Amino acid sequence: MNQPTNSLKHLGVIDAVVNIWTAESLAIRPNRDAFFGDKMGVSQEILKGITIAEMVNRMDQAGIEKSFLIAAKVGPFLHRSTYHIPYEMVVRAIAEFPDRFYGLAGLDPTEGMQGVRGLERAVRDHGFIGAHFYPHWFELAPDHAKWYPFYAKCVELDIPVQLQVGQSMIYDPAHRLKSVARPISLDGVACDFPELKLIGIHVGIPWADEMIAMAWKHPNVFIGCDAHSPKYWPNSFVNYINTFGQDKVIFGTDFPILDFERTLKQIDDLQLRPIPKQKLLRDNAIRIYKLNLEKFTDHAT
Repeated sequence: MNQPTNSLKHLGVIDAVVNIWTAESLAIRPNRDAFFGDKMGVSQEILKGITIAEMVNRMDQAGIEKSFLIAAKVGPFLHRSTYHIPYEMVVRAIAEFPDRFYGLAGLDPTEGMQGVRGLERAVRDHGFIGAHFYPHWFELAPDHAKWYPFYAKCVELDIPVQLQVGQSMIYDPAHRLKSVARPISLDGVACDFPELKLIGIHVGIPWADEMIAMAWKHPNVFIGCDAHSPKYWPNSFVNYINTFGQDKVIFGTDFPILDFERTLKQIDDLQLRPIPKQKLLRDNAIRIYKLNLEKFTDHAT
């Protein structure tokens, strides 16, 4: 048997948090240059938009086999600082490259039962594998009652829901948003919905230890490591991935916030043990999302 290396690119990484970034999608995103370019450091090349084929090429260069594309609902639909990526836009991207993408349905609590029914159609009719939302864009904490119908539908559909936890940013100086999603707010939700798979994305920074505590307490609470460069992850989080939390964290970039290839290089630099690293980059996403993919089992010890 060949001696295993610490690089797992050839094994098929799964990126669980990716934004569609075509020219069509950018046409409906306000203030993208100021936030994504100036604040988050996205390159000018990417800011102009890339085709789905170009995204796949970037995934190939990094060794990413599959990505979850978010049909993000970023705030109430009619607010001038917000936008919704139509589910249909993600459906078309998946149809173009059906072996490379899965869909995540964005949630807007102001849509009420209309939004709940839309989520169900996205899953049943278009094969979306999960839900996704940003609590701060609605200034409604994860344990607010308006999210509960969506949680119940996720349980019924047997799909996970991703939600941003931790600090919000200033996306539009004219529309400043409070940080309403401390990880501890997942505690009540997980108690009320023990069957619901909750994934707190964006690590939970600056409350990463609080996010670890929630994932340690609740069997169905997990962590997404996207949006924060691995070289800046808290030591406690790296240790969690590498030891007792190796089954609880899934890889993501929140592309274009993080570059595919650079992010994986930084994970290589962490020198994680081979088994926890493979779980982070592939196996945990397969298990949590019940994907019909093979896990890699030829681990180094």
